[in-house]
Amino acid sequence: MKIKTLLIANRGEIACRIARTARASGIIPVGVHSQADVNALHVREIGKSVCIGAGPASQSYLKIDAVIAAAQSVGADAIHPGYGFLAENPDFARSVEAAGMIFMGPTPETLERFGDKASAKEAAVAASVPVISGAEGARSDPEQIAEEVRQMGLPVLLKAVGGGGGRGQRLVTDETTLVEDIEGALREAKSTFGSEGLLLERFLPEARHVEVQIAGDGKGHVVHLFERDCTLQRRHQKVIEEAPAWGLPRTLLDEIAHDAVRLGETLDYRGLGTVEFLVAGDEYFFLEVNPRIQVEHPVTEAITGLDLVALHLRIAEGAGLGLVQDDLKINGHAVEARLYAEDPAMHFAPSTGTLTTLSLPSGLRIDSGVEEGDAVTPYYDPMIAKLIVHASDRETALARLATALDHVAVEGVETNRSFLSALARDPDFEKMQVHTRWIDGRIDALTQPVPPARPALWKSAAATLFVAAGRQDAAAEPWANRDTFTGWRLGLGGDALEAGQRVTLTGADGVSEELRVGPVKPGHRYTVLAEDGAAITLSAREIAPGRWRFGEGDAVFVIDARLHAGVIEMDTPEGRLVFHPAAPLDFAGADAVADRAVASPLTGMIVEVKVTEGQSVTEGDIVAVMESMKLEISIRAAAAGIATNITVSNGDMVDRGQVIAEILPFEE
Repeated sequence: MKIKTLLIANRGEIACRIARTARASGIIPVGVHSQADVNALHVREIGKSVCIGAGPASQSYLKIDAVIAAAQSVGADAIHPGYGFLAENPDFARSVEAAGMIFMGPTPETLERFGDKASAKEAAVAASVPVISGAEGARSDPEQIAEEVRQMGLPVLLKAVGGGGGRGQRLVTDETTLVEDIEGALREAKSTFGSEGLLLERFLPEARHVEVQIAGDGKGHVVHLFERDCTLQRRHQKVIEEAPAWGLPRTLLDEIAHDAVRLGETLDYRGLGTVEFLVAGDEYFFLEVNPRIQVEHPVTEAITGLDLVALHLRIAEGAGLGLVQDDLKINGHAVEARLYAEDPAMHFAPSTGTLTTLSLPSGLRIDSGVEEGDAVTPYYDPMIAKLIVHASDRETALARLATALDHVAVEGVETNRSFLSALARDPDFEKMQVHTRWIDGRIDALTQPVPPARPALWKSAAATLFVAAGRQDAAAEPWANRDTFTGWRLGLGGDALEAGQRVTLTGADGVSEELRVGPVKPGHRYTVLAEDGAAITLSAREIAPGRWRFGEGDAVFVIDARLHAGVIEMDTPEGRLVFHPAAPLDFAGADAVADRAVASPLTGMIVEVKVTEGQSVTEGDIVAVMESMKLEISIRAAAAGIATNITVSNGDMVDRGQVIAEILPFEE
């Protein structure tokens, strides 16, 4: 059956990604969204979407009836669940098929088999796939669990039978906390997965996580698309994934892949799936099956050249796999990093807010579900983007990933960018001397921010850019007139640099510094004086919109830069840096209001004069509003009195230090 209309029962980057392939395959994609996602990127990209409920997932994306009704309302032939939400729900799969539509995933029976870790383990045993030793079947009685743990010997891993995605696992290492650990694991299993059943397994302390991508036509034909290594995890959550698994013998990996295929064949597996294993030395053990498309599927696409969503669509239409195992080859190496809105300093707690800045690098694949200006809400997974690099070898792929992460800039929320960058450059990871708990043991070192090699240079460049971009009348060649630029006047005494325009900048480290950008010199040159007295002389010229050429001595560097949303963003050779300029009036005191004179703190345009001649004002009242450096600035009275000698009108250009009004004292 040819699919004509596909409902995508998901959101974010995976909804966007599925829609792109569907459209390229001649299929009309339709989305769903919650009230919180009404303006989300997946709604904008897909073009047609149906609202299915309120913001919380339980009231929208997890409502089976609402999703089915949405699909029926648009005449969908099939539903793709993506990952998460309803992707592994057998009741949802049955409801889709009962409504006469194609469910893009395994059969409901397969979902039930793999949705319970105990039955999944039984299926692996039946297929002669190695499993981790432990108690057979699930347990829910605390006393029985405690007794069997003591018999097995610590450490023991308690796993919720309904868990997935790294959740529902608790490691028991100390008998004094055994009862507490068991009770906590049972509570978590019940509250999160609806079942108190626990599996008891031997714990492998330094294992690698290797998973095999399989695809089946539902009629017994199953192939593997090689393996992925997902060893870099934080609290069982994957952080960086790669394909193929580097540093392991190909004979071992082939054996693992063959076992994954055999497991799929025993169940006539349909669609895409991932069989996960733990590898310890030359041994490997079945972990679980994720019967859906994975977050990390792009690295498999990169090394095989396949579009997995297109393959999934082909299977769903009944056209089979269209390939055999010998058709598949590994090409190069791919690595993926998950950029999240989370705060490493707060134990990686999700960070919500509006993405006031979102700049992602070019030259690699990026799968994202948000754009600049979008909001990260508390309702859903806070992933911002996946950065995927494909290269001829692993060393090159990791180097390119590290560089790409340097050129990511996000403002409005905290992110794990620096953490990912530290991982990509870590020598132990480079040698693959890591295991699934390696990150947890080095988390403090990996979350220490690494400052730029030349912070003073880039801060000086930002200050210069801020001043240069703020010239509203650049066409009049103000660069030749240092008096106009600074507000400094001949004959008034004082040093020209001392009178230079002051700029207070705050970097990503939270440190603020006031810099003085001195008079313009021949060749578009500026001198920037730091608080410690150090001076840097730079030349600066905009050679194309948003592209600047800076010179320091004999060195020349070109950067892309922009001023927006109250921040200065620069893509430098050391990475993408963001600086926050302080409100100009924070440092305008002496120059702007001396002797009751109200002066312009910066060069710019008067947007609105707020007072009239003879009007009474109080301290702090707004005298005028100006626009400078793409910021709107309120110029306030520093004392109470009568406004007089107003010298500007709306639309006038003014220079820094130019008096625009006076505030006379009230008559006594």
